[in-house]
Amino acid sequence: MGTLCQMDRTSPRERRQNAILDAAEALFLEQGYERTSLAEIVKRSGGSLATLYELFGNKQGLLHAIAHRWSDETMFRSLDDEATKGLSNVEILKSYAHCQSEMMESPRAVALMRMLISESLRDRGFAQQIYHDLHVPALEELTELFRRWVAAGEAEIDNPEAAARLFFDIVVGDSMLNTLAGIEDEWLDSDQIDWRLQPFLTHFRIR
Repeated sequence: MGTLCQMDRTSPRERRQNAILDAAEALFLEQGYERTSLAEIVKRSGGSLATLYELFGNKQGLLHAIAHRWSDETMFRSLDDEATKGLSNVEILKSYAHCQSEMMESPRAVALMRMLISESLRDRGFAQQIYHDLHVPALEELTELFRRWVAAGEAEIDNPEAAARLFFDIVVGDSMLNTLAGIEDEWLDSDQIDWRLQPFLTHFRIR
């Protein structure tokens, strides 16, 4: 007998969720978050308005779910054990910096960040939720990595959390602000990122 095709293990509910998220993200990117109606999303994805409300609550819930899915797809891959096998700590941090920059400079990421910031300015509760769900996990992951390096004698970082915050400021801070404001389209290239990171690596004696 021939080899059986791999079966789709997602549940009907998960498939419905993904269909709605795909439709919502496409419409948000095509015509803007504010101009997109829930009726248009339902029309493109199929299903019903009742199902959308049950799964996501409202349009803001959809935007949050899209952002969370994007974060899950991209955020932590470059720090897992398989990705860092055989690399020095310096190489790990540089690789992570390059991945973060590449992820954030994509047209999809910039458009999504503009929508999130616009909605966050309108709703402080939404802003806090997005910060907690998207930024805090990345910050905690890098902070924990720095703590492990300190414990192993591979770095001299007196405040791992503050160092993690500084790292993100160095890598994406001003580039992200410029891009969101439409001031500058070019992000830092790999050499520029490495140049910026050198004082960080030297100061904290990462080896």
